[in-house]
Amino acid sequence: MATSAIPLTLVLILCFFFFFSFTQSTPQLLGKYANKPRNLSSSSYKYETRYFTQRLDHFSFHEYGSFSQRYLINTRNWVAKGPIFMYCGNEGDIEWFATNSGFLWELAPRFGAMLLFPEHRYYGESMPYGSKEEAYKNNTTLAFLTAEQAIADYAVLLKELKHNLSAEGCPVVLFGGSYGGMLAAWMRLKYPHLTIGAVASSAPILQFEDIVPPETFYNIVSNDFRRESTTCFNKIKESWGALQSMGENADGLMQLAKTFHICGELKSSDDLSDWLSSAYSYLAMVNYPYPSDFLMPLPGHPIKEVCKRIDSAADGTSVLDRIFHGVSVYYNYTGAVDCFKMDDDPHGMSGWQWQACTEMVMPMTSDPDKSMFPSFKFNYTYEQERCMRSYGVKPRGRWITTEFGGRDFKTTWKNSGSNIIFANGLLDPWSGGSVLQNVSETLIALNTEEGAHHLDLRASTANDPEWLIQQRTSEIRLIEVWINDYNQGRGSALSM
Repeated sequence: MATSAIPLTLVLILCFFFFFSFTQSTPQLLGKYANKPRNLSSSSYKYETRYFTQRLDHFSFHEYGSFSQRYLINTRNWVAKGPIFMYCGNEGDIEWFATNSGFLWELAPRFGAMLLFPEHRYYGESMPYGSKEEAYKNNTTLAFLTAEQAIADYAVLLKELKHNLSAEGCPVVLFGGSYGGMLAAWMRLKYPHLTIGAVASSAPILQFEDIVPPETFYNIVSNDFRRESTTCFNKIKESWGALQSMGENADGLMQLAKTFHICGELKSSDDLSDWLSSAYSYLAMVNYPYPSDFLMPLPGHPIKEVCKRIDSAADGTSVLDRIFHGVSVYYNYTGAVDCFKMDDDPHGMSGWQWQACTEMVMPMTSDPDKSMFPSFKFNYTYEQERCMRSYGVKPRGRWITTEFGGRDFKTTWKNSGSNIIFANGLLDPWSGGSVLQNVSETLIALNTEEGAHHLDLRASTANDPEWLIQQRTSEIRLIEVWINDYNQGRGSALSM
């Protein structure tokens, strides 16, 4: 769930990381004090951890070796001929995503379903070459980190598991949020013979080339803040110039580090700009109506709390002090942090930087008329040079749409795809790159005005608003139809 491409996703994973130097990067770093994956075996989520030997390269008959893929499995509620609900692991430790996908755990007893959470290659414990150090060593060892290979992993694992469990006749429904939602949708389109449907939540599968306007992401983030407070929006917009001016002073970086409680030396004001930009984008992604700890421990409606702190500062408070108090809602809501490190990756998401430099190229810009962020344009030449410096590779900006489609999707997917739910909360900046209108009777868009990043996949709570309950109810209704149609050997569509 990451600028030339994203998460966020989740941001998602997203992130589906912003460069103040007027190039862009997608929000990625979650910060040192983001929650670590919980030990689900000691919680209400019980599972068995297993490992499966995968080919390193599914698309060559040359033997490049193999690696051990981790997956989590729960069969407690599984009944004879019951469905398999598989979450397509995205760019991080699979336990983290299993922890934050309570919707699946709630569905399992209702449907008599097996739950399966395979981990994405090159993330968590699923490391080729024996270790992360070796796997991330150079562009040769990283060459097999692609969405295509990951989906093939899921397909091979699924077929083998169904065979071993005598479950060949059990229908499979895919789930995923952010990048995982993209994988779920792409797998349904690519391997329709293996699955009967997919729930793709907050999946920005159209955020490539020029399919959606490149300013969409930052405009949505900005609008989320402006809807809470125009003053807050304007203070954030004003802060970039103040930050840059201070950074140019003789002791400016030292003063900035002091103001924002940065651990150690601040190397450039650009690093601080990235840190602030990431916080605003993540706040928009997880602007949930109740307290959560998906990325950081946060209150309900966290953007409202950020703007409250920015706006309520005493007269005479500098704009940068206001910004620090506001952004502390994201980085330090519990008050337990004395200083901030700016380069931590607690969920093991650093592989996304490689993916953004190869095939996950998501052009973004900031519109000075509508955005609270500094104005910048996506610079493909700069991205090529950056990726060459970092990895010795050039991004392939048109590969994803070549491999999975996206251009003219209303025609092509209508003819070739079926049974996908594209679920989006319109407060989520990634929603702008997703499918927001029904493509056909079976390719359904479910939108909520107040929803944020794959909120529908999270566990239900006593504080769930009615619109969220209705969104999940619609998803359940569609899944029931898919399973009933499969069991009855027919393919009728549900009219929504």
